[in-house]
Amino acid sequence: MSRLIGVGVGPGDPELVTVKGVRVLREADVVVVPVMEGGEQGRAEATVLHHVGADRIVRVVFALNERTDRARREAAWDAAGERVAQLLRDRGTVAFATIGDPHVYSTFTYLAQTIGELVPGTVVETVPGITAMQDLAARSGAVLAEGTEPLTLVPVTAGAAVLKQALEGPGTVVAYKFGRLAAEVATALRETGRTRGAVWGSALGLPGESIREASEMDGPPGPLPYLSTLIAPAPRDGGRGGKL
Repeated sequence: MSRLIGVGVGPGDPELVTVKGVRVLREADVVVVPVMEGGEQGRAEATVLHHVGADRIVRVVFALNERTDRARREAAWDAAGERVAQLLRDRGTVAFATIGDPHVYSTFTYLAQTIGELVPGTVVETVPGITAMQDLAARSGAVLAEGTEPLTLVPVTAGAAVLKQALEGPGTVVAYKFGRLAAEVATALRETGRTRGAVWGSALGLPGESIREASEMDGPPGPLPYLSTLIAPAPRDGGRGGKL
């Protein structure tokens, strides 16, 4: 019986892959990592190489940078699905490494749907991974949620207006994938009065790591890396247990 296992390998720091994640990667017959059309090494591949030999890794192209041409994007997904389907037929157990968690804005979701059609009966499993918001919270000291506070996660690829709407509500707001709209994000923070305590981070746990408080910026920043993360903590009065 073929098995497809989505393994969350965290935001980039190879030490943030779980013990179970490492075990599954090493026990799988082959480990698939997604790469862009240009062939450049992605964050998932770089992380996996710390735990698995390059000879057991198969690089599969996904149109991760295609956001306008739906037909072209889906054609790339179909081709990737066919490649993984053949690996499942030939090898048996395939682990697919994805940054963060397989159930949070992950390419694995699309792959699993495709495999369900191409290789009926395939057992699909996932291994959870540490997310960028958790890593940024740990590195910056920002508290994601306490007491009865809600926690809202917004992909800014949906537009800065969606982020602003979330910032106008209660609780902590986390923004993903906002690097190209960094100026709009800074404006949304300022207009909603949520700049204080907000922090951005990119390349977490990697040599180029950058973590900055939004209040330290002189006006909107220039473009940031695409996989940048923002945490805008809920307004708090500073009292212990005030939100219980």
